[in-house]
Amino acid sequence: MRRAVALRLQAALATAAIVAAVGVALPALQASAAVGSATGYASANGGTTGGAGGQTVRATTGTAIHAALCGRASSSTPITIEVEGTINHGNTTKVSGASCNTAAGLIELKQISNVTIIGVGNGAVFDQLGIHIREARNIILQNVTIRNVKKSGSPTSNGGDAIGMESGVRNIWVDHVTLEASGGESEGFDGLFDMKDDTQYVTLSYSILRNSGRGGLIGSSESDRSNSFITFHHNLYENIDSRTPLLRGGIAHIYNNSYVSLHESGINSRAGARAKVENNYFKDSKDVLGTFYTSEAGYWQVSGNIFDNVTWSSPGSENNPAGPNPQSNTTVSVPYSYGLDGASCVPNIVRQTAGANKGLQVSNGSCSPQTPSPTPSASPSPSASPSPSASPSPSTSPPPSGTNLSIGAGSDGSSKADGTSYGNVRDGDMSTYWSPAGSTGDISIKWSSAKTVSRIIIREASGSAGSIGSWQVINGGTGAVLKSGSGAGAITFASTSLSKITFRIASSTGTPKVAEFETYAA
Repeated sequence: MRRAVALRLQAALATAAIVAAVGVALPALQASAAVGSATGYASANGGTTGGAGGQTVRATTGTAIHAALCGRASSSTPITIEVEGTINHGNTTKVSGASCNTAAGLIELKQISNVTIIGVGNGAVFDQLGIHIREARNIILQNVTIRNVKKSGSPTSNGGDAIGMESGVRNIWVDHVTLEASGGESEGFDGLFDMKDDTQYVTLSYSILRNSGRGGLIGSSESDRSNSFITFHHNLYENIDSRTPLLRGGIAHIYNNSYVSLHESGINSRAGARAKVENNYFKDSKDVLGTFYTSEAGYWQVSGNIFDNVTWSSPGSENNPAGPNPQSNTTVSVPYSYGLDGASCVPNIVRQTAGANKGLQVSNGSCSPQTPSPTPSASPSPSASPSPSASPSPSTSPPPSGTNLSIGAGSDGSSKADGTSYGNVRDGDMSTYWSPAGSTGDISIKWSSAKTVSRIIIREASGSAGSIGSWQVINGGTGAVLKSGSGAGAITFASTSLSKITFRIASSTGTPKVAEFETYAA
């Protein structure tokens, strides 16, 4: 971090020390399950319920957290782990078992599902110890503080990320957490909230990210574009250099956040990414939205934001700020319902509700805090039916179970009409679509390695329902016809291992419009 940032950090820490010295008390939380229900994209793809319906245990060390995971009947047995006290390197060791894959020096949530970790009592602090989520799904982290996780110096943990996610992660809800560092990369710190290598359906809500060089990234490089469907709402980003977040290739919904003292850049949409940015409040910051440090453009849809003492740099070959008068250059639709606070009151409601040990209060949609109800006791996995808070899909097809294998895959086809794209059928966005150049044509989903598929869902774009007539589903590698029929919707066939699957439209009424070509293993 720059010297000016370090000086601001020293002032902030001094203020915190004064608060501690006079003994200001924060409300303690008593809970036995996650509070509230997942919002944003974490409510889609079947929803995020964590350990609801399972056993509740108490842990005061990192080793005890690992032991609770390893003591389950299976890696998917639901569990809620209540955490109190300080978790650090001295009390966090590897624990072995058939239902876990842990490691020393961090909290390892690897190859597991259906877990809630929630801070209770006088609070939970992960001191210099990060949380790593890998090849996992349906995880809730709530009401915890994670601070000063380093990638260099001593001790190190989790590659310097407070929370890091990677490798096929699905349905994560991180809520009412405080993530903080004490400097930037030169001081040994990395990101506060990072996602890479096919991480999807994540929500970060009512949280504080501060005093760091990097807020977080979505995608580790310009080629890592499989991460998508991320929601950020009612968070405070304060005293951060950049990456709030950095978004590569995916879709993000960013609303009702408060940004204060972003020193170099803020929301960095690049490499084809699309961000819906609405009703946020940006204050005393620079280049809060745009494409930065690359020539590979990203896009944004903006509305209702307030820019208070924000400065903008001049455009360049690798610098495209959205301001000083930000305008939309794309559209993004989201598959869930949500309430918007007015941007003018966002700093106040976020200060009252965001972060750990705030009583898990949320906005009532009119900028007043309220306490939500506990999470429902039922414990469906993310492959179950969607959360009630998610708005229905425009398609008449039934909601799917399992993971949509098309997200993050490749696509091609026989032809495409002007203004349409093969990639539109796998972007999770019902407002975009592919059409052939005529009334018939092929659209394909493809993978770098074979996938087992037994069901697809063809969703037609709004206004075109019923236009698809007869069709064939074809194994793109062998040419074998897997199924024939007519009309769009859910199509099942014998389970088949393949690296490419083709939907061939043999007849239609007018021009067919395929919004989504979803693929499932079962």
